[in-house]
Amino acid sequence: MTIIDEIKKRCEIVLVNEPMHLHTSFKIGGTADILAFPKTTEELISVWNFCRLGHELANPLEAVGGNVEGIPFTVLGDGANVLVSDDGIRGVVVFTNKMRAIEILDCAVRAESGVRLAALAESAAESGLTGLEFSCGIPGTVGGAVYMNAGAYGHDISEFIETVTLFSNGEIIVKTGAEMEFGYRKSFAQGGDMLILGATFRLSHEEPHKIREVMADLNARRRKTQPLEYGSAGSFFKRPEGHFAGKLIEDAGLKGFCINDAQVSEKHAGFVVNRGNATSKDVLALMHHVQSVVFERYGVRLEPEVRILG
Repeated sequence: MTIIDEIKKRCEIVLVNEPMHLHTSFKIGGTADILAFPKTTEELISVWNFCRLGHELANPLEAVGGNVEGIPFTVLGDGANVLVSDDGIRGVVVFTNKMRAIEILDCAVRAESGVRLAALAESAAESGLTGLEFSCGIPGTVGGAVYMNAGAYGHDISEFIETVTLFSNGEIIVKTGAEMEFGYRKSFAQGGDMLILGATFRLSHEEPHKIREVMADLNARRRKTQPLEYGSAGSFFKRPEGHFAGKLIEDAGLKGFCINDAQVSEKHAGFVVNRGNATSKDVLALMHHVQSVVFERYGVRLEPEVRILG
């Protein structure tokens, strides 16, 4: 029995030799050996456990090749905030965006890791719960937002986290927001071999129409200032202490700079966009050029916020 057969036993939706550019917001990326889309926590954990224990098969890597100590395993939410290599990704890539359960509590919202942030903010608004308006335009899912401590418009997701449910060392555990060790684009989940299964957000009551007014204003600002017409991974660089990456890049004269179809956005210099046929090689060359020029001019080292995979 091959890895593909084993994954299909554990997960209803499985794609083989699938181009990643069809599944990322950057619209870039080579072929992944296996894509799995679990719909439940049970499916996700089952695939995870199989990949960790795959060496128990007679020929565990027959389908994908690699290291017999385990099957390469990558977890993504909705394909945002990532740049996938033109060579693709080996092993099994899991997208959690089919795990979409949302539960409204008295003054909180509980959501599975695959819930899109826009859907989370809308559900909260519909129930008269305020706090997550800032997240309504952030691409990606709850799991990715928790992993990266995503933020926008002066807020980070960690401000509203009550608990996070994880799968680690063979068991489901719950950590408080304080225990998640959140920092700027950092969390406890980045430091170990674990899955983010979901999170509970502590919110406050407000009239739904007032919440939606804030969301409409933020979305209008986003459409006006961000290059939504192109593929991108959102803000490409982390905010350096005491500076704004976009301003440094613009002041360095790099707004609109291109390497083939990879471009520093003409609308917002903090974004790198795919004008149509950019490759990961193009984006990485552009990233290194921007880093080099900004460091030479201002002595500031820009670090990518985007996860580079494959």
